[in-house]
Amino acid sequence: MKRALVTGGSGGIGAAICRRLAADGLHVIVHAHTGLQEAERLVAGIAAGGGSAQAMAFDVTDRTRTESALKDLLAARAIQIVVNNAGIHDDAVLPAMKPAQWSRVIDVSLNGFFNVTQPLLLPMMAARWGRVINITSVAGITGNRGQANYAAAKAGLHGATKSLAIELASRGITVNAVAPGIIATAMSEGAFPKERLEQLVPMKRAGTPDEVAALVGFLASEQAGYISGQIIAVNGAMI
Repeated sequence: MKRALVTGGSGGIGAAICRRLAADGLHVIVHAHTGLQEAERLVAGIAAGGGSAQAMAFDVTDRTRTESALKDLLAARAIQIVVNNAGIHDDAVLPAMKPAQWSRVIDVSLNGFFNVTQPLLLPMMAARWGRVINITSVAGITGNRGQANYAAAKAGLHGATKSLAIELASRGITVNAVAPGIIATAMSEGAFPKERLEQLVPMKRAGTPDEVAALVGFLASEQAGYISGQIIAVNGAMI
């Protein structure tokens, strides 16, 4: 059974991804930082449905602790699939943005990607099979007012995705990014009134976490073995 690590796995999109990968027959490692109880509840739900999962907690911005946590996981065997979903918002227009706001958002999304992914690559390369899937955002493609930090972090992931895909292409490892638009989660609830949503999204609705998870499930599968280095938007034709 292949193993998949999903960072930020206890949130709305992350939980949908974990459930989808477990339904596809993978053993899912549900990562959380402060939401370990939510991750454990998700694991219990997956197990009740006949799936295989475990929960673990660490701060992706802490390189030493992340490396230690991953070392324990890798002691058993390689992790074949990593979904870098951990990310945070801390919005402000740039003239009013505090340095801590900038640094924290960059640290979680971009440095967290490095801290989690880099230790997993040599075992993937040795097995000559792997999937790296980065969850980014439409903001990383178009920018967004009040989110220069978030947009910069996600755009940085787009560049890293394309570069890493080239580096690993000969080893049977694909690297792609999924860039959601407006997705109906607890985080976005109330942020987009119906009228505004209809102005922004040609499909006139928010997407669902399951729609994002469906694409992640495909990219993690054998069928997606020739798709790499792509930034794939899930946004109802916003762009």
